[in-house]
Amino acid sequence: MSKYAVDERGYYGKFGGAFIPEMLYPNVEELRTNYLEIIDDPDFQKEFRALLKDYVGRPTPLFFAKRLSEKYGAKIYLKREDLCHTGAHKVNNTIGQILLAKRLGKKKIIAETGAGQHGVATATVCALAGLECKVYMGAVDMERQKPNVERMRILGAEVIPAESGSRTLKDATNEAMRHWINNPQDTHYIIGSVVGPHPYPDMVTRFQAVISEEVKKQLKEVEGRENPDYVVACVGGGSNAAGIYYHYLDNPEVKIIAAEAAGKGVESGETAATTFKGTPGVLHGSMTLLMQTVDGQVVEPYSISAGLDYPGIGPLHAHLFESGRAQFIAVDDENSMKAGVELSRLEGIIPAVESAHAFSALDQLDLNESDVVVINLSGRGDKDLQTYINWGKY
Repeated sequence: MSKYAVDERGYYGKFGGAFIPEMLYPNVEELRTNYLEIIDDPDFQKEFRALLKDYVGRPTPLFFAKRLSEKYGAKIYLKREDLCHTGAHKVNNTIGQILLAKRLGKKKIIAETGAGQHGVATATVCALAGLECKVYMGAVDMERQKPNVERMRILGAEVIPAESGSRTLKDATNEAMRHWINNPQDTHYIIGSVVGPHPYPDMVTRFQAVISEEVKKQLKEVEGRENPDYVVACVGGGSNAAGIYYHYLDNPEVKIIAAEAAGKGVESGETAATTFKGTPGVLHGSMTLLMQTVDGQVVEPYSISAGLDYPGIGPLHAHLFESGRAQFIAVDDENSMKAGVELSRLEGIIPAVESAHAFSALDQLDLNESDVVVINLSGRGDKDLQTYINWGKY
């Protein structure tokens, strides 16, 4: 068993667990006692894999970025999760969870979303499965991610604004949790990242692990080896990162790089760089690193990217940080936007602003020409065009 896998109590090292109110216990316990049996069932895997192939469009390409490689002096490959149906890696997880929800006999689905990619992916699989869908989204995020709001509505989902707090992802998650507590019998909560009470972090990681599973095969074909020197991803909650790290966690020769959103600067007071500013505490049902006051009040995060605008990280990532297995790099708004435009002009690919943070991390790596680098291009930038336009005055 991997030393980075969750233990039988739902912990990664000292992080994880299930810190939940009593009213939520039946929901979480139902999942905990059933998820592995359901996921490991051959019929489930057959249906899951078929939908990943024929509906999502997997395997996604591993693209050699020639001009980007020339600039940074290394061999850089992009895992093209932006080419998944719905435009991001999020659908890998929602496909898995909707199949699980149906096997549990659930009739209604709720979700939270930040950038809207998870909300769109959830609305999509609910339409596919014929289940009712409600998506909670911060009112601020609804304004800055309007195209995804409209996509969810066209797909038949009800988008419910979260008006409390900073009106972003944290607050949308709070509202979704409250809804689930009040509707335990017929509703499944599709959490979009590797956060929340056990078993969510492990369950979402397992569904997203298809990303690194494919990278190993694809890299073997083009480089003659399964392992890159670096694997790079952005981390908010951290689902895309967990997916592309998963099959490399026990290979110490593979350097794991996590790009966090520094917002206007780590010391600016407007940041989402959790490992730089966070301390251990409980957030949304699990022990992890989060930004909080000395009194334990959550500090409002800030990032130009709605998907990274979260005050904590998943417990797996907290463990990777504390154990030193992963190197965390803080990337501010300005440099992430520059990296997004740079990728657009060097390779003809406009990345999601979240993914742009991963590309900006290249500036902080000491690369050699022989190094093989795989970056998870977790989502496409269609939803972020207005953000790019406002930033660059295009």
